[in-house]
Amino acid sequence: MAVPPPVDSATFRRWMGRWATGVSVVTAREGSADSGLTVNALLSVSLAPPSLLVSLSRDADTTPLIERSGRFAVSFLASDQRWVSERFARSDPPAEKFRDVPIHRSPGGLALLDGALGSAECRVVSKTPAYDHLLIVGEVLHQEVGRDALPLLFYRSEYSEPGSGGAVRLVRPGP
Repeated sequence: MAVPPPVDSATFRRWMGRWATGVSVVTAREGSADSGLTVNALLSVSLAPPSLLVSLSRDADTTPLIERSGRFAVSFLASDQRWVSERFARSDPPAEKFRDVPIHRSPGGLALLDGALGSAECRVVSKTPAYDHLLIVGEVLHQEVGRDALPLLFYRSEYSEPGSGGAVRLVRPGP
């Protein structure tokens, strides 16, 4: 049996780009400092108890805050919140990411993004190292169903939104 050639990261990235994902922002808080980052690697783990998993880069500034505090929040972005996703995807200082972004606080004091499709506050129940990422499972302690709007999606390395009949329409950057 022939051994297949190794898969290079660029080809893998293009292949994974064919999997449409939702876009969310994960936030954490330590003391009076908020931190957050854009995440599209998120999934439901269980309904009993309600829990989810997020995959975070180990070098993201938010990851150590979550590890130390044992809590995080997730806000699902709507199609008109692309600017929020882009803001939290940058490597700016945390205070700059939150500048002019409307938020409210979860019962545990974590930042939840106003206008999101839904938000949740979670307690970390497990952490699993996975190469350059950390897989974090959180039990949902508080959830909010937000506004009824189209979701912001990421497909083929671009933002997109659902179109009529279930088609995906790519949203090209503005001028």
